[in-house]
Amino acid sequence: MTQTVRTAYRERLARGEIQPDTAQAGALDALARLEADLDQAGEPGFLLFGRKAKSQLGVYLWGPVGRGKSMLMDLFFDSAPVTRKRRTHFHVFMAEVHRLVGEWRAGDAAARKARFGEAKGDDPIGPTARLIAGEARLLCFDELQVTDIADAMILGRLFEALFEEGVTLVATSNRPPDELYKDGINRQLFLPFIAMLKARMQIVGVRGPTDFRLDRLRAARTWFSPIDPDNEGGFDRLWREMLDGHDEPGATLEVLGRHLHLPRASGGLLRASFASLCDHALGPQDYLALAQRFHTVFLEDVPTLVPARRDAARRFVTLIDALYEAEAKLVVLAAAEPGALYPAGDGAFEFERTASRLEEMRSADWLERVRE
Repeated sequence: MTQTVRTAYRERLARGEIQPDTAQAGALDALARLEADLDQAGEPGFLLFGRKAKSQLGVYLWGPVGRGKSMLMDLFFDSAPVTRKRRTHFHVFMAEVHRLVGEWRAGDAAARKARFGEAKGDDPIGPTARLIAGEARLLCFDELQVTDIADAMILGRLFEALFEEGVTLVATSNRPPDELYKDGINRQLFLPFIAMLKARMQIVGVRGPTDFRLDRLRAARTWFSPIDPDNEGGFDRLWREMLDGHDEPGATLEVLGRHLHLPRASGGLLRASFASLCDHALGPQDYLALAQRFHTVFLEDVPTLVPARRDAARRFVTLIDALYEAEAKLVVLAAAEPGALYPAGDGAFEFERTASRLEEMRSADWLERVRE
């Protein structure tokens, strides 16, 4: 182990990249404990004298957006004394799981053997878990949340199989375990999964008063207009600052059996153009799913609207309503200020309510709201 998570954290403090935060101390202690446990367990692979390696007590970090949970997990992931390890967004992981389950169910014996290394049985969970475990002894999930019934029904058996295969888990979430899949359909069937998380992971709240991502938004504008090179540059710089070095793996939302692919997404951040969200036949359910999934949306190339683009304007109104009700943060690159986006013609009067909401969403008071 070349550098411990504590050393990495102290170095970032010394360089001024992060600020001291007592609320992060408990998380750092938990991650350092797991780091030591993994180091003591060594790297024997999954078989040691014919027996599977045991998973260690993992760590579940929860708290509001912007409190440093992902940053801490990144530092831990880089320092963790494990060769086979993987860090991914939880939704990306679950999409992969559903694909693997589908491959098992659709494949014949030869296809299963080629993909999973085994072919017998009707239950895809065991083979899927063994394939994942063969690639990663340590799994780190960012933004674990459960809103989909298909995910909810599979998670308990999947995680039980992963633990059996010796996988150790670390996760960040905006919610404590007891509030996962809150008010979901058949939630009573999900409760054993919650109990398993609490038994197999150390639960740590990271709920400091400072939202470090919000500090970046406070220091910058959240409405960039008109669309010119200077504003395009400022919009792009703020996006890169919010990413904080993370990749943009994209996201796919399943809505009423359809798939909405969003190529520029990272965790709870989304960057999309007006055309991609408002010129296509999307509806209220799509925008509600988007607003629930992302806490901060960067919307670029919003044009001045005219009656000839009435349908796109109507979708834009629906999108803003969904983001407003979800208390999402919004950063916009637009041709004009909110009140001048729909200057005249049929529909301009109705747009005034949306312009008012856009003005509110760029205000300091809006930025101070804490989204649960």
